[in-house]
Amino acid sequence: MVDKALGTGGRKSDKDLKIRLKTAKGRTTSSTKWLQRQLNDPYVARARAEGYRSRAAFKIKEIDEKHKLFKKGQRVVDLGAAPGGWSQVAARAVGSTAENPLVVGIDYLDMDPIAGVVLLKKDFTEEDAPDMLFAAMGGKKADVVISDMAWPTTGHRPTDHLRIVHLIEIAADFAIQVLNPNGSFVAKVFQGGTEHELLHMLKRHFRSTYHVKPPASRKDSAEAYLVAKGFKGEVDAAPRGDDEG
Repeated sequence: MVDKALGTGGRKSDKDLKIRLKTAKGRTTSSTKWLQRQLNDPYVARARAEGYRSRAAFKIKEIDEKHKLFKKGQRVVDLGAAPGGWSQVAARAVGSTAENPLVVGIDYLDMDPIAGVVLLKKDFTEEDAPDMLFAAMGGKKADVVISDMAWPTTGHRPTDHLRIVHLIEIAADFAIQVLNPNGSFVAKVFQGGTEHELLHMLKRHFRSTYHVKPPASRKDSAEAYLVAKGFKGEVDAAPRGDDEG
C-alpha cells in the first residue's frame, strides 16, 4: 500500500530512504553498523508490527510455511527459547493457551512470560534439563522439537563447529526420546553443515532430512537450519538420502 503522505510522485528509492548513523561518541564502528542494519532491517520492523520479540520469529515461520511443521493441538518444545520469538510463533500455530499450554520453552536467560507457553529458566545442557522439560509437558510426548541454540563463538572455527555439533547432538537425542511418531525436529547449524555421523543418525530415525536457509536468515550469516521430519519411533528402515530444500 502506498503511503498517502508520500504519494507516488517523486518518491525516493528504498536505498535513499535507508537510515544512516554517525558513529556516536563511545560507540564503536561495528556497533554503529549493527545498529544501522537493525534500523534498516524489514524483518525487525515486521516483528515490531506483528508483536514478535525478535526478527528470528520469521525464520521458524518461513520454515513452517515450507515444511508444515505445526498443526493445531500439537505439543512443541523450544530449546534455547530466549527471547521467545520461536515460542510465540509455535503457540499461535498450535493454538496454545494459558488454560491449555502446548508449548514449553527453555533457556538459561531470563524471558518475559508468553501467553500459552511454559518457560523454564535452565541451561538445556545440564543433566536434569530433559527431565524438567518432560515434567513441564505433563509427562506427554511432543510433536515438534525446535532448537535455535548456539554457543557464543570463540573465533576459532574448528572449535566453534564442534561446539554447535555437540548442541545439535544433545538436542537430537532429546527429540528422539520425546517425539511422537511422525514428529519433527528443527535445529540451527552453521556453515559446513552437520557431521556425517550426526546426519546419518537422524536419517535412521526420521523419514526425511533437509538443509534450509529461510529468507529471514541474513545472506551474510553462516547459519542454516536442519529439518528432520517423519520420526519413525523405531529404526527398522534404511535411511534415505539427504534432500535439498
